[in-house]
Amino acid sequence: MSKASDRAYAQIKAMILAGTLAPGAALREEPLAEACGVSRTPIREAIRRLEAELFVRKTDTQRCFVVDASPDDIADAFELRAMLESHAARRAATRICASDLARLREHNSAIQRAVEAGKPDIPAFLDHNRHFHAIVLHAAASERLTSMLSQIIEQPVVLRTALHYDRENLRRAHREHDELLAALECQDGDWAAAIMTSHIRRAFHAYNDARAATLIELAA
Repeated sequence: MSKASDRAYAQIKAMILAGTLAPGAALREEPLAEACGVSRTPIREAIRRLEAELFVRKTDTQRCFVVDASPDDIADAFELRAMLESHAARRAATRICASDLARLREHNSAIQRAVEAGKPDIPAFLDHNRHFHAIVLHAAASERLTSMLSQIIEQPVVLRTALHYDRENLRRAHREHDELLAALECQDGDWAAAIMTSHIRRAFHAYNDARAATLIELAA
């Protein structure tokens, strides 16, 4: 991939995650090329990568759109993530080192600061949450798990979950991280797997509840 393609990929992906390119939005090469400051060829390459990562879908007529996940897609993504990340947590419990535990504590402290700010700092929450889960996955020491989880965790529906959280849900996420840390420190794989499963299942229900409330507001 060229540097121009990498730059276009990163910019388009950022626009999707930020909601600038909303679910269902059409992706047109010319305006994207202008916005990214590249030619149309790198845009095509970037869109192909985003399609492979499930950020973009292509129709039979070759038109491209930002993926608009259905309720079934959302449920499937969370279910797969719960299964795979719980397995990662179980493996990590017997493999994690002291330095990784220290980094997990640092990121979870940063998450707490983001949650307790005057207005919850959602970008900071998301950034440190991503690092927290990445450390657990790294400690699991499984290239196959890392490959399988990369697309699921990077799907917009998962990364946007925190945007639907109220402060109490953010606090619960922080507390669940604390409990996971305790399980990892005890090297208890079953406990770590159970906490990770409940952590992600709660996130799914929080997302669903907030999404339903939004739909009711829009219909009112």
